[in-house]
Amino acid sequence: MPTTLEQTLIVMPAFNEEASVGAVVREVLEKLPGAAILVVDDGSTDNTTSVARTAGALVVTLPFNLGVGGAMRTGFKYALANGYLNVVQIDADGQHDPANVPKLLAALDTADVVIGARFAGEGDYSVRGPRQWAMKFLAAMLSRTARTKLTDTTSGFRASGPRCVRLFAAHYPAEYLGDTIEALVIAARVKCVIRQVPVTMRARSGGVPSHNPFKATAYLGRVSIALIFALIRPASTLNGAWEL
Repeated sequence: MPTTLEQTLIVMPAFNEEASVGAVVREVLEKLPGAAILVVDDGSTDNTTSVARTAGALVVTLPFNLGVGGAMRTGFKYALANGYLNVVQIDADGQHDPANVPKLLAALDTADVVIGARFAGEGDYSVRGPRQWAMKFLAAMLSRTARTKLTDTTSGFRASGPRCVRLFAAHYPAEYLGDTIEALVIAARVKCVIRQVPVTMRARSGGVPSHNPFKATAYLGRVSIALIFALIRPASTLNGAWEL
């Protein structure tokens, strides 16, 4: 029987991450022997594709930038088509420590989605101001929707088991913040079990952060709107996902 890692596809969305993606791929290969890595180059204009391939990853290159959600849906489709049971998202900027992946996979024994949570008692990652308010609001709302305590609903470090790989291959949202917020709402609506495990996040090893202090207030408004649309979207749009 294959090991859990041999059944797992590591999906790494990457947009202009040539400065960091090679080192991240090599670290994953070192710490997670047996796991396959798919880098989804999301329309980069730099050398992300060639750097990732040289480091040892499989690479899918998208013709233009779709955002993390579009890149991840590509990864889920690839996993489903190639027989992988689990998908783990790891960012290409070095913030996610691959050493935590076995912890996420172990939690899939009793869950369909497992979030690597930054605010669950491990590490010293912190945010302040409107971004912190938004994260706390989202955590409270999505904890009710998922019927479990969640503290970090915007974490992109997460593992999906077989039910959610099939679900997300067809329904993973591509809209802004949908890859984190709406994906959890979709999973909860089809009664997938959502859990979190504490992880330590690291500083970016390259690239440009997607948020800065000047965008914090706008972030608060955007996450609120994203959550509202996720909650009011008709369940009928899931097209049979209830039967997974």
